[in-house]
Amino acid sequence: MLRTAVLSLLLALCGWAAANWLTHGFQVWTDEGARRLEVALHPVDAPRVAVDGPGVAAPDLPALLAQDGGATIADFIYTRCQTVCLSLGSTFQQLQAALQADAEAGHPANVRLLSISFDGAHDHPAVLLAYARGLHADPALWRFARVPDAAQQQALLRRLGVVVVPNGRGDYEHNAALLVFDARGRMVRVFDITEQQLALDYARHLARNAP
Repeated sequence: MLRTAVLSLLLALCGWAAANWLTHGFQVWTDEGARRLEVALHPVDAPRVAVDGPGVAAPDLPALLAQDGGATIADFIYTRCQTVCLSLGSTFQQLQAALQADAEAGHPANVRLLSISFDGAHDHPAVLLAYARGLHADPALWRFARVPDAAQQQALLRRLGVVVVPNGRGDYEHNAALLVFDARGRMVRVFDITEQQLALDYARHLARNAP
């Protein structure tokens, strides 16, 4: 009886220790949660991949993120998407409205929005421009870009932890998140799509305290 109790206690302790290690001290329970914690602890430099898009003159992604010296909230989309990208578009419309309200109140936040297409073969600058106009995107606040080189595009997705899986029917399954970058081109936080206010507040704080 005593031996069984001791073995049960040891198994429970081993299980607790394993869970503690796997979840960074019980702070996360999923791979996505672990990714977000890791980014918060160790910001990720955006790779120097070439980008283009309507009104985009920067030679690469870090240069684009460094423009205006503030913070950027980014998402990954593709223009043919009829599911999660619609939700992301709506979220970015609300973020844009909040940033416009900041400016109208005399307190511009120096925060920009950036939607990056991972369907670079289809989403040429003209396609992105039409998509942006459909969302009533203000080009002063909300930019659209793609990575035209397929190898560089895959390198970017891997570096930032963006999961994109072709479904075999010309569409993609992909994760949705709001990625916050500082003016140095580092991804410093990742927020869930439902945490848009947290993402905006953090980006505002980041922009205010930029060196």
